[in-house]
Amino acid sequence: MSHGSPPLPRLAYSVTPVGESAPQTRSEIRELLSGANHYPSKHWGQNFLIDPNIVRKMVDVAVLNPSSHVVEIGAGTGTLTGVLAGIAETVVAYEIDPSLESVLTSGVGSLPNVEIRMADASEIDLDAVLGPGRWTLVSNLPYNVGTGIILDAVRCAPRIGRFVVMVQKEVADRLLASPGSKTYGVPSVIAGLHVEGFVAFSVPPQVFEPPPSVESAVVVLNRVSAPAHAPRAIEIAAAAFGQRRKMIRGSLKSVLPDPASIVASASLDPTSRAEDLSPADFVALAAAEAGAGAV
Repeated sequence: MSHGSPPLPRLAYSVTPVGESAPQTRSEIRELLSGANHYPSKHWGQNFLIDPNIVRKMVDVAVLNPSSHVVEIGAGTGTLTGVLAGIAETVVAYEIDPSLESVLTSGVGSLPNVEIRMADASEIDLDAVLGPGRWTLVSNLPYNVGTGIILDAVRCAPRIGRFVVMVQKEVADRLLASPGSKTYGVPSVIAGLHVEGFVAFSVPPQVFEPPPSVESAVVVLNRVSAPAHAPRAIEIAAAAFGQRRKMIRGSLKSVLPDPASIVASASLDPTSRAEDLSPADFVALAAAEAGAGAV
């Protein structure tokens, strides 16, 4: 899918601290982890961001101001949290690892505009637990649950209007993929119906502790108004991609009552395959189904 030009101008990144708080240095983070007897967990997908310049670049891209409300998932030692708190009005930071609670509460947790929540954010209805107003999600997301968190939030947390997230490069590719590409799939359709986005910058493995085995990227996603039939369009897309080698006249038999007539009503080629259809095409199928049901 084509997401067009970036909705905001690229910024010239500076090595000076953003806001009132400087990021933790590599040695400070290692000392905090050592003091807590903490060892990075593969189970929780932990790769701690230890490069202050990358932290600053993420916060620059977020384009925050003193009235911003920010949610962070995977706070770690609080290096990103502290810089966000230096600019935003409110920062709600989630962390699942109980061994990091003392590090966070004794550090950034003492800031008046920071709330530390020790919980699994992947199991939480963010739209229900965040306060009123528009929120920005800024996070170095845990690699094992990052994709699910993003997709759940873009679908179900309309309070979050902007996402600035560090993810594996392959996840970034899937979110922003266009029809016909090898990485295009259901995540691309979900993203295409709810957000416009771009890759802000790539991130090498050596800026993490421990270094991951893959490249990373910071993705910016800006919410747009989803079409009325988006939820059903996603269900149809999931069925189509579940049998992606089949033409849609066959792959949609399990999810549409009369695929041939609905595909025709949507003005689509019945010999197309899932990867040939844009997010708007899946909406057209959902709308055609709804129209057929109303007759």
